[in-house]
Amino acid sequence: MRLNVIVAHLRTWCPAFGGRIAAGIDWDAVATSSNLKHPSAYVIASDDEAEPNDLRNGIRQVISDGFDVIVVLDTSDERGQEAVHDLHVLRADLWRALVGWKPEPEYDQVTYGGGALIFINRARVVYRYSFSAEFQLGRSNDSDPAETWYEHEVDGLPALQGLDISFDFIDPLVDRNVAQTGPDGRVEFITREDLPQ
Repeated sequence: MRLNVIVAHLRTWCPAFGGRIAAGIDWDAVATSSNLKHPSAYVIASDDEAEPNDLRNGIRQVISDGFDVIVVLDTSDERGQEAVHDLHVLRADLWRALVGWKPEPEYDQVTYGGGALIFINRARVVYRYSFSAEFQLGRSNDSDPAETWYEHEVDGLPALQGLDISFDFIDPLVDRNVAQTGPDGRVEFITREDLPQ
């Protein structure tokens, strides 16, 4: 999932942060490189999880892309008593902005996965809210571009123009000199079926 899409959406729909929203691949990297005023939020790619392939003659998997919105607040006490109220309000703002939103056309709607405290001291509170959205790996229509190696290989095959069919009957045309029951290995009938192109 492209984090810049999420950041742009949050900057528009979560005014409490005053546009102080950035993105990164890891919280430690963001924490040491960004000095946004508080309250601020950081969108972090957390994980992706794939369900098993559900096709026998192709590849199709449901992938869940996870991301965290990490909120940083100033606090005046190391217990975080005042911050709890602010976190509750900001969580509601994040739910309104993200839950049910489709970040890109191929994704289903974003769902909420929970939250957890990351860090607290006398100066600040850092809290993580987790979200995810699913998409399908493997195209739905043959006219769509290939998404997997399997699809790429299938796209390179020549079009099926027709079928050559050889019939070896079980009964009553079995040759009893060759076998008592069919099929006896002798082709009794050959046909071709041309497919429309």
